[in-house]
Amino acid sequence: MNQRPTLSGARLAVLRSRIDGISRKMAKALTRAGRSGVLNRAKDLSCAILSPGCELLSAADSLPIHVLSGPDLMARSMHRFHPELRRGDAFLHNCPYNGCSHAADHTILAPVIDDDGVHRFTVLVKAHQADIGDSAPTTYFAGARDVYEEGALIFPAVRVQQDYRINEDIVRMCRARIRVPDQWYGDFLAMIGAARCGEQDLLALGAEVGWDVLDSFSDAWLAYGERQMRERIAALPASSAIASSRHDPMPGTPANGVEVKATVRIEPEQQRIVVDLTDNIDVLPCGLNVSEACARTAALISVFNALGADIAKNAGSIGRVEILLRDGSCIGGGRHPASFSVSTTNLADRIVAAVQIALSAILPASALAETGAVNPPHKGVVSGVDPRNGRAFINQLFLGSTGGAASAHADGWLTYSHAGNAGMSFVDSIEMTEMHHPIRVLQRRLVMDSEGAGEHCGAPSLIVELGPTLGSIDIAYVSDGTLNPAQGVCGGLAAGPSSQARRNAVGVVEPLPAWGKLSLAPGESVISIGTGGGGYGHPFRRSPHKVRANVLDGRISRDRAQAVYGVIINSDGALDLAATQLIRREGSGQ
Repeated sequence: MNQRPTLSGARLAVLRSRIDGISRKMAKALTRAGRSGVLNRAKDLSCAILSPGCELLSAADSLPIHVLSGPDLMARSMHRFHPELRRGDAFLHNCPYNGCSHAADHTILAPVIDDDGVHRFTVLVKAHQADIGDSAPTTYFAGARDVYEEGALIFPAVRVQQDYRINEDIVRMCRARIRVPDQWYGDFLAMIGAARCGEQDLLALGAEVGWDVLDSFSDAWLAYGERQMRERIAALPASSAIASSRHDPMPGTPANGVEVKATVRIEPEQQRIVVDLTDNIDVLPCGLNVSEACARTAALISVFNALGADIAKNAGSIGRVEILLRDGSCIGGGRHPASFSVSTTNLADRIVAAVQIALSAILPASALAETGAVNPPHKGVVSGVDPRNGRAFINQLFLGSTGGAASAHADGWLTYSHAGNAGMSFVDSIEMTEMHHPIRVLQRRLVMDSEGAGEHCGAPSLIVELGPTLGSIDIAYVSDGTLNPAQGVCGGLAAGPSSQARRNAVGVVEPLPAWGKLSLAPGESVISIGTGGGGYGHPFRRSPHKVRANVLDGRISRDRAQAVYGVIINSDGALDLAATQLIRREGSGQ
């Protein structure tokens, strides 16, 4: 038996960059070729490369909620359902019961088979769809009591290519059910093309450097990730903490909403972190349930946020985090026929928050507040018939989410989007949105005095107002954070809440419920506010000069500067430092 070559650190780094480059190339191909706005404008997509053993090797520039866990589970499903893999195979997978995030994330898996028939890698391309055949025009069907009411077409690792030829039976099924069949088919071909780009580049790399070298790379890269994580955990204090985050109530949840609880234990002697999510309620009769893939990923997002960006995100480092789930729980323990329609966002973000808050109590130097909740109407799914051409349209809007949580080191990221996306998705251009859909965006701006106040501030809330131009439109949305806005940590304050309201044709504004399907006629509009991020540290510790700058740029008012931050800004915009020091001393009791 030939011994695998040993790689130097320099060669390991070069090969890591080349493998990551292939992941990025797949994502670029999909972004450029995808037809849906959710892909080519918002970039709600991810690409990954896995070992033959279903271990995550690379997911460069992907959305965290898509890839930290899930690709491994889906690849195992592919092996389980198709024990004999051949070159030219490709599989469509969106089944949340077998490792996918939720049904809206269509995923192509393609095994990379060398000239000798040996399985060398698996490439994965995941893309959120504009429509998946749900019984309602949305891919976030919060009201679905089960998968049957949800109505999505489910593909548990179904072969859609053999010998590089597309299975037209599957295509016809999708075209018969999906509301925008040509648009979906274009996205499907873009996903297949992206996967084949990755396959061909990996085959070329294997021919160039040798498969034995790439086998050594996989082993060394995973070992490096594990070693990094072991060393980082070994330097932490042995400790534990319990925290929770609460989702707003809606039909199908308890009357006070859904409390998501997490217990985090750091075990430096075992060089392990345990995240226990078992103390959560049972599966819900609605679409908020979190799939196993998303529950595991949400916990991992928080751990990586706390431990540092330099740790390799691969199966080696991930393996040092043990995540406990309870069978039958809405947090990662649901089974068929539960609906996981909203699995990637609402309750998943609350998992991130609960774990993050627990870790902040243990590791205040790495603390991070709660990220703002998502899916208000301006991030909902818009649909209708475009009077300009008579064609049906449907797309998820990405007209902005601020949401960034303050940390022990900095203010919150202004375009963070939500905890699972981590700022990786793009914000829709107003002009492009208006060109592609018969809607007009009437305003998009930050909301004054809505930041999570603190020594470091969370991002302020965002208000967007939009309405139809020529014909009626529908918007399906699942807004969280109206009653439970993003929490602060270490003395930081909560962000402003979300809200939504209809402005009718004569200008009267009426509040709307936090979720549902909204129909708007020409002359009407929806006023949509998404919550910002929580703050870190007591606001009196914030630099008075930073507070003054925020007053001058309109983020906070002079009254809030004084009442919350203890900073006096005169009417001419000058900072009264002496008065500020006095009010802060009196406020702190010194």
